[in-house]
Amino acid sequence: MELLVPPPPGSGKSLMERVEDSLLPLINLVFLLLMFFMVAGQMAATPLPELPNVSEPRSPQSPEADLLVKSGTDWSVEGQSVNADTLLSTLSEPEANRELRIAADRTVTMSDLERLFRLLEDGGYENVILLTEPRQ
Repeated sequence: MELLVPPPPGSGKSLMERVEDSLLPLINLVFLLLMFFMVAGQMAATPLPELPNVSEPRSPQSPEADLLVKSGTDWSVEGQSVNADTLLSTLSEPEANRELRIAADRTVTMSDLERLFRLLEDGGYENVILLTEPRQ
């Protein structure tokens, strides 16, 4: 049987020994990369500085919404309390290029919102935005 790659003259090493010798630099490179990322990961664990004006507490204010939902059926439009029967007559007429902005309390369940959305859909409101507040 003839060798696929003949050994260089005078080396005396087989093909397998030469492959093993050429893998050693690759193993060293992988080890050095591993060490680099371990050290870089430790240096990045420092906390970020606080951004200016972030720590100042915001004054609680009502969002600029067309409809406030405080609980399942406790709704208000411009400070006036409404129910399912008077909601559509109290809201302004739906417009194609204007969204209806709804602000809901965090205690309102999704099933309550679903009932409200169906009522609004039956009233002709196609564009509805649910306003949210980021956690602090």
